Amino acid sequence: MFKSSNPALSESTLKDIRYATDGAVMSLNGTIYKTLFGLLLLFAGGYYSVYTIINSPASANILLLTGAIGGLIAAMVTIFKPQVARYTMPLYAILEGLVLGAASLFIPAYFGAPTAVVGQAILATAVTFFVMLIMYRTRIIKVTETFKGVVLAATFGIAIVYFVLMIMSFFGTGNFLMGTSALSIGVTAFAAVIAALNLAMDFDLIEKMNQMGAPKYMEWYGAFSILVTLVWLYLELLRLFAKLSSSNR
Repeated sequence: MFKSSNPALSESTLKDIRYATDGAVMSLNGTIYKTLFGLLLLFAGGYYSVYTIINSPASANILLLTGAIGGLIAAMVTIFKPQVARYTMPLYAILEGLVLGAASLFIPAYFGAPTAVVGQAILATAVTFFVMLIMYRTRIIKVTETFKGVVLAATFGIAIVYFVLMIMSFFGTGNFLMGTSALSIGVTAFAAVIAALNLAMDFDLIEKMNQMGAPKYMEWYGAFSILVTLVWLYLELLRLFAKLSSSNR
């Protein structure tokens, strides 16, 4: 049942859930509301990061390290202890916001793109989220076993490519994904599509947990898992728009 490329929704992390006996079970709608709350905190963290870095560039590394390390710790605690997700999900959102805020300054600057691409990426992420939710709820997208298999294979393929390129860069080999070639843009666009399709898998697993009677606190955990996917989606879209803007100059 728990077939997902999202580490927060994998079988190993969800198999020990104790299902509700008091009738208070999680719902997809409740999860979405908590996801929206998490997005507000994510945006607040991002705004603070951007404002602070612009006014004090020397603080960039501190904010990045605080957000990256703190976000990772919050994520690990959430995955291994879903019962505390109502506390750790908001914390994860704020800390990850610090990272995304810094990325929103550095990625456009790296590619020589205008800052307008940040707004484009935010809007595209929000639109993609709601379009995928509508398509899932209306069953335009059906999360079949074939769908899961294809998305899982593509997700792990992307992860392997990114990992190999990162290792190669340590030895002085160029990373074509950091350029604006047609291949680089194509790979980034493909990764953004796969990230969007992962949202449908997240929605499907959350709905299945609801049908099995998962407790109410799992709405916070489900919101956390969706945020993980949305962070990935935003970063891919930001890189995509930055590359497109740079290549068109």
